[in-house]
Amino acid sequence: MADPRLEQYARLLVETCVDVQPGWQVIVGGGYLARPLIDEISRQVAKRGAYALVRTGSFPASREWLKHAPMELVEKAAPLELHQLEQCDALIVVEAPENTRDMVSIPQERLLAGQAAIRPALERVFRHEVPWVGCQFPTPALAQDAGMGTEEFEDFLYGACLLDWDAERERMQRHADRFDAAEEVRIVGAGTDIRLTLAGRSMKVDAGGANIPGGEFFGCPIEDSAEGVIEFSEFPAVYAGRELRRIRLRFEAGRVVDASADTEEAFLHETLDADDGARRLGELGIGCNPGITRYMKNTLFDEKIDGTVHLALGNGLPDLGGTNVSSIHWDIVKDLREGGRIELDGEVVQENGAWKI
Repeated sequence: MADPRLEQYARLLVETCVDVQPGWQVIVGGGYLARPLIDEISRQVAKRGAYALVRTGSFPASREWLKHAPMELVEKAAPLELHQLEQCDALIVVEAPENTRDMVSIPQERLLAGQAAIRPALERVFRHEVPWVGCQFPTPALAQDAGMGTEEFEDFLYGACLLDWDAERERMQRHADRFDAAEEVRIVGAGTDIRLTLAGRSMKVDAGGANIPGGEFFGCPIEDSAEGVIEFSEFPAVYAGRELRRIRLRFEAGRVVDASADTEEAFLHETLDADDGARRLGELGIGCNPGITRYMKNTLFDEKIDGTVHLALGNGLPDLGGTNVSSIHWDIVKDLREGGRIELDGEVVQENGAWKI
């Protein structure tokens, strides 16, 4: 018997997150292990009178192709690929890795080149001119990274995703409004004292939007405003299949001027040197999902842990006023639940992960 949560999950993606309309062309991409969810998404898209254009496998480009194609092809995305992304009406992507470290086998220069090549076609996505959502399907690899059995992880995933998002939106909006009214944000914690501003820009509440699970509010810092240091000492940062421990970043005038890590430091520097925008912040996010309380080596979930913040290096969010342009967007999570605080214009609004407002 099919798990009834699968249909609920698919309906959340199709109806709430994307709101598929009749006649739309909806790209549905995902790994092979996600077939049960992809099939259910396709059914829900069909019921709305729209087209489901299924792309099963690696999306948008396969690992083996990135590894072996001539660099001149990697640096220039296939015209058909670009056309689909530029013309689709909506995009639903289901991450379902068989091995969460597969990308490690791709040289960094190839990975960055591939990301840069596809970026122009994703401009509509970054600007939220086309509805989209990214999510995950509970695979053994994700469960293993989280230190769970597959069924346990499945329960955890659905518990974090199938919430009353209307109620969550109302709760988070109260906090987001306070950030909107502030001039300066200060984050203090272990090895951390950093100031930035979002003045003139608004925070956006994610409660069943472009990421599932939702459970955060986020905005784009003024590009030259970040000053100070931040140390991501609580959790390893996982990016492109790499695991970096104790990343330390120092900002001056919004730019990373000094960076180190206890592991994969060379990879960190290569990523920061990817392009002119990689050393600036594209996002500040505040985790608020009550169903996510533990670290899982899974950024889609970890950045929503209630009582954490995350900073994203690289590309900004144009629909929120962000102007930073980069081929990367790397969310790194800082835990504030033990000895951390957030100040807005000098007022402590969150301490040890608990809200004071």
